[in-house]
Amino acid sequence: MAEALRVGIAGLGTVGAAVARVLEQKAGELTRQCGRPIVVTAVSARDRKRDRGADLSGAQWFDDPSELARKAQIDVFVELIGGDEGPARTSVKTALEAGRHVVTANKALLAKHGVALAEIAERRGVLLNYEAAVAGGIPVIKTLREALAGNSVSRVFGILNGTCNYILTRMEAEGLSFDDCLADAQRLGYAEADPTFDIEGNDTAHKLSILTSLAFGTKIAADDIYLEGISNITQADIRAARDLGYRIKLLGVAQKTDSGIEQRVHPTMVPTASVIAQVNGVTNAVAIETDILGELLLSGPGAGGNATASAVVGDVADIAKSRPGFQHGPVFGWPAKELKPYKKAKMRSHAGGYFIRLTVHDRIGVFAAVAKRMADNDISLESIVQHASDSAEAEKTVILITHETTEAAVRKAVDGITRDGHTTSKPQVIRIERAA
Repeated sequence: MAEALRVGIAGLGTVGAAVARVLEQKAGELTRQCGRPIVVTAVSARDRKRDRGADLSGAQWFDDPSELARKAQIDVFVELIGGDEGPARTSVKTALEAGRHVVTANKALLAKHGVALAEIAERRGVLLNYEAAVAGGIPVIKTLREALAGNSVSRVFGILNGTCNYILTRMEAEGLSFDDCLADAQRLGYAEADPTFDIEGNDTAHKLSILTSLAFGTKIAADDIYLEGISNITQADIRAARDLGYRIKLLGVAQKTDSGIEQRVHPTMVPTASVIAQVNGVTNAVAIETDILGELLLSGPGAGGNATASAVVGDVADIAKSRPGFQHGPVFGWPAKELKPYKKAKMRSHAGGYFIRLTVHDRIGVFAAVAKRMADNDISLESIVQHASDSAEAEKTVILITHETTEAAVRKAVDGITRDGHTTSKPQVIRIERAA
């Protein structure tokens, strides 16, 4: 049997502790599957006394994760610290430059420095694995990087944040407000005390930028993503979507267009009958559209200690199965130096059109003025529905469903309606997406 694979873990929080437990509890199975033992020989954490549920008495402790990466007798450095700078970046870079394989669950680090780190890994001939960085336990990175060889990807999209999906699911199922659902998510540990990063779409954007690079061979461009969160979604939107046969999900979408690559994160209406509409709670789902295979949908736990630990251990096991002299594939599917500069596409037409909710004054001529603004911008309407307002004010709610049109046309029409003085509150615009 080959020598043991020596692993160093930096960060023993929820995920790091779960990784240590899985490696200990599944040691026999992993040895049989990989043809060699996997042993944790070094760790770095703030609190040495805390019980992590695993025996780490034989591991060497380091206060500084970069010291672990540089000096420890390890083959694989597992980074579970978090953050795009500081100890996480320094220790990962140190490990790669020292010729050690790296496994990370750090989406923020990869979104900001992934290409530079990939260049180091490929120059040093080591692996940089990051399955746990996107969609938790769902093997979407391996699918894009390895399983779809020969396929050309045209679009990748999905539910990439469990917190947002949990909130939208509860809002629909129980008729709760956004604020009530968020408070409950925080109480249950699904949302942070400061939930901004999740609910405003930043977390999804980081994950999407990594998928975009894998799918289309471009450099990571996390700052070039159209971003819209879910904090402005109301029960009026939820009810209107249900009445029209849709469900609202926060989607990250990346697709190839004639003018470049389009990346966007925003609330989206998907048909209730679609598979992705059935993905509820904290579950994640990723759909990949290709020329050979067609459409593939992967779904499963997107966060949590065990789900993330499963992906981390899978990455470690892949390294254990490799042997000296084996030529490793590129980190992002293409050699890092050959990744194309990201060319941002113009916001294009969206198949299925747009949902527009207007709260307008209940007076003669408003309905005709709204229709005229749409016509002036060449927007064809599939349906128009009027509802009396829930408030005591003299106002009505107008729901418009458009045929396929452009982002610019919709925004121009809505801005015109607002300037005309017909609206009593900010209009709501939600894209309608064809979905798996």
